[in-house]
Amino acid sequence: MYSHNNIFQTELWKGGPSPGQFYNFPGTNYNNSNTGGFTAPDIFGSKRSSSPITTGTSVIGVKFDGGVMIAADNLVSYGSLARYQDVQRVFKINEKTIIGAGGDFADFQSLKRSIDQKMVEDMCYQDDIDMKPKSLYNWLTRILYNRRSRINPLWLEMVVGGMQDGEPFLGHVDLRGRAYEDDVVATGFGKHFALPLVREQISNGEVLTLNQASQVLRKCMEVLYYRDCRAISKYSVAVSTAQGTIVQGPFEVNQNWALATMIKGY
Repeated sequence: MYSHNNIFQTELWKGGPSPGQFYNFPGTNYNNSNTGGFTAPDIFGSKRSSSPITTGTSVIGVKFDGGVMIAADNLVSYGSLARYQDVQRVFKINEKTIIGAGGDFADFQSLKRSIDQKMVEDMCYQDDIDMKPKSLYNWLTRILYNRRSRINPLWLEMVVGGMQDGEPFLGHVDLRGRAYEDDVVATGFGKHFALPLVREQISNGEVLTLNQASQVLRKCMEVLYYRDCRAISKYSVAVSTAQGTIVQGPFEVNQNWALATMIKGY
């Protein structure tokens, strides 16, 4: 038995790694004697996250007869944990422009710092020229497409709205820089659950009033709260009209769990 072990150690395991290291295959030198272990950068280069970590879910945007409304709940999840439950995801950019963000919230915070700096520069010029929603929308398409082309995307879905030369503007931009404009836009699960609810209201071609838009957004947030496990009952709404922009809330959706008593077998 001793002889067998000795042969195994001297022949089959010859040149093997020290404890905690990897085997040196022919033509490679993965082990680092200084660190005593495996060094990933020597093989793979710099490593970055390839998926979002701290995320927000759906954002819903709707045009009405005098402006635009954007709504999003106040939850930012850490993976599947409902970690941050009082985070605003809709923002006033200036008196003409509002924005809502879904996806990786850290990426959005980085992007918003650049937007805020632009707003400071506009105020310093004191020329009464503010960034319009379509300008921000086009800028976001370039930023997100540029990052996507470098294989290092900002994991975001953005809804941009506001008043463009006296007319309501509403657009959507995703992490690949793809963009479109419409009377109603949504991100995340909102594309599946909220868009049909809003389009049902405008199917006859009529333009929503401010009150109708508010009510349909409330219904959308209620449905998303029931159906999307990354949503909570508290949400905020950004409104842009010819008179200016404002962020309202947080509001609470109507909850009715009486149906739960009828669900069996789970």
